[in-house]
Amino acid sequence: MRKVVFRTRGQTRGPITRLMSPGDLGQNLKPFVFLDLATPEPGPDGFFRWHPHSGIATVTVILKGAVRYQETTGATGTLGAGAVEWMASGAGVWHTGAPIGTERLLGFQLWIALGPDREMRPPASQYLNADAVQSEGPARVILGAYGAASSPIDAPPGVTYLDVRLAAGESWTFKPEASQTIAWLAIYEGSIEGACSASFGDMVIFEEGNGEITISASAPAGFVLGAAAKLPHDLHIGHHSVHTSAEALQRGEAEIVRIGSELRVSGLLS
Repeated sequence: MRKVVFRTRGQTRGPITRLMSPGDLGQNLKPFVFLDLATPEPGPDGFFRWHPHSGIATVTVILKGAVRYQETTGATGTLGAGAVEWMASGAGVWHTGAPIGTERLLGFQLWIALGPDREMRPPASQYLNADAVQSEGPARVILGAYGAASSPIDAPPGVTYLDVRLAAGESWTFKPEASQTIAWLAIYEGSIEGACSASFGDMVIFEEGNGEITISASAPAGFVLGAAAKLPHDLHIGHHSVHTSAEALQRGEAEIVRIGSELRVSGLLS
């Protein structure tokens, strides 16, 4: 069984709790480099203003509530509970969004470092409604594959990202692929017991290796779990970007500046 080596509740500012950043836990969990737990109310205070990325994919899982989104790729729309957003920023992109409706939003945004073969590609996004997300037992497969279920999202090989909900008294065992030496989970509902006991708002990091992880819940619980082969490249970190070389970071940030200039000319960015 995998041992827990670290727990964190991150840093909370208003409705956002930052559980992981590229400059801290992301160095150990790469390609997973960033994780936010978001709980904003609908309205102007929950608005995520235009901001850029390069070199990473943002993966947003909506657990409760709904959001609207817009990208400089031209993609725009709304996502409800159970939906998934995948935006591979590649060489550079900007996006914005806001909670809509009357229900308080609950969701995670995860960043995945794309690696040298993908980090400078043109930006590309995929959006899945809840009914397009396949399940294996209590696990919805957001990225990768698990058991007989798989995700249609074009994520890097070897990355698995699951949304797991356990009923009271239920136990579940995650069996990683042999290469998936990185694993973590974050709780969004209830609590789990045993060696990896945790409750709402906790992030739990497991020792490197490919041992199984068993989770038990005495009451209903929900969590996301990520597993992957460790990214072998150093992280080169910008304000909104993560790349695997200084040269790629420079190119990505230059493209971000160029797109930002176009947004200002159009009046979308002040």
